[in-house]
Amino acid sequence: MTEGRRARNTEANGISILGDFNHDTSLPRFAEPIPNVTVTVGRDALLACVVDNLRGFKVAWVRVDTQTILSIHHNVITQNPRISLSYNDHRSWYLHIKNVQESDRGWYMCQVNTDPMRSRQGYLQVVVPPGIVDRETSSDMVVLESTNVSLTCKARGYPEPHVMWRREDGENYRYNGENVNVVDGEVLFITKVSRLHMANYLCIASNGVPPSISKRVQLKVQFPPMLTIPNQLEGAYVGQDVSLECHTEAFPTSINYWTTERGDMIISDNMSIGDKYEAVSMDSGYKKYMMLKIRNVGLSDFGSYKCVAKNSLGETDGVIKLEEIPAPTTIKQTTVQPTPTPKKKGRTRLSDRLERGGFDENRVVVGRTEIADNNGKMFSLLRVADEPQILTALRGSEDLD
Repeated sequence: MTEGRRARNTEANGISILGDFNHDTSLPRFAEPIPNVTVTVGRDALLACVVDNLRGFKVAWVRVDTQTILSIHHNVITQNPRISLSYNDHRSWYLHIKNVQESDRGWYMCQVNTDPMRSRQGYLQVVVPPGIVDRETSSDMVVLESTNVSLTCKARGYPEPHVMWRREDGENYRYNGENVNVVDGEVLFITKVSRLHMANYLCIASNGVPPSISKRVQLKVQFPPMLTIPNQLEGAYVGQDVSLECHTEAFPTSINYWTTERGDMIISDNMSIGDKYEAVSMDSGYKKYMMLKIRNVGLSDFGSYKCVAKNSLGETDGVIKLEEIPAPTTIKQTTVQPTPTPKKKGRTRLSDRLERGGFDENRVVVGRTEIADNNGKMFSLLRVADEPQILTALRGSEDLD
């Protein structure tokens, strides 16, 4: 109710709770409006009413929507144990509500028993942080690949929470033909789900009232094993160590092993057999890496090897052929140190240095021919070992350092 508005009268202990308003300034007046209060459910609320010039009049608190009298002057009328009253110098009157519940949300009126009655109203807003409704929210799911799947998340709170879905690992995923990171709404509907959708999904609900809340839903996608081989043909020489590799994908997790071309199982339960073979198997989600190491390859080791993967939905295998290759040959290189030649005093002919094998990367001169040009000048033609062609011609009379 507001000032100047007529309403029915309620008499309690001789106090007029509701009535008309007049503008007589000698009567009590409200020093300030009653502020609206917002409080989170479970916390305590405080509503304040400040009245000047109260004199012998009395103050009452009323719950407007139910017309329930909560207090009159110094007395608490309601039987609600969560409600109490305090005051200061008969001017400030405080209504205390402990452990606020959603049912406490609404208008509260502070009245003075003047004739007509004077009043002010304040609104108590009760906000509720979001909560997941488990019985209406999807739990962990296991589905077959290429089927449709629907994940549902129900949340409650006040204001009404906003709900969105995202992958826990933060990766994008395919949704309605697009790569997305977040899907808004209570329902995450995936058509033709694939192994790439296999992940933990978070349903996150928020409404501006902390804290936000989330629930994890694990989506598992079942499919038969598939296998890829990086190298279907491997080569090794006798005495070498060699490794064969396979990559598999499957869910449920597959049983993986190796066989020879005769069908004999080499590795069982990822355990090594003797010192000849070593098996390595590493899992990463629905993916598995297989490696077979063959030590000190012998002639009997050449042939085909098969990597096998099987689960409850199917089985697959791949063949790797190991062929013999020639062992690498090692050529021993020796260095021949040239015999030092006594150094001649004075100037040295370039032709002498060539004859001693001391010119142009130690080439060895194996022949020399003297020829004359048209003017009668003599030249020397030198031939070098392993090079049948003439290397150079020197003017016979030319001395060089």
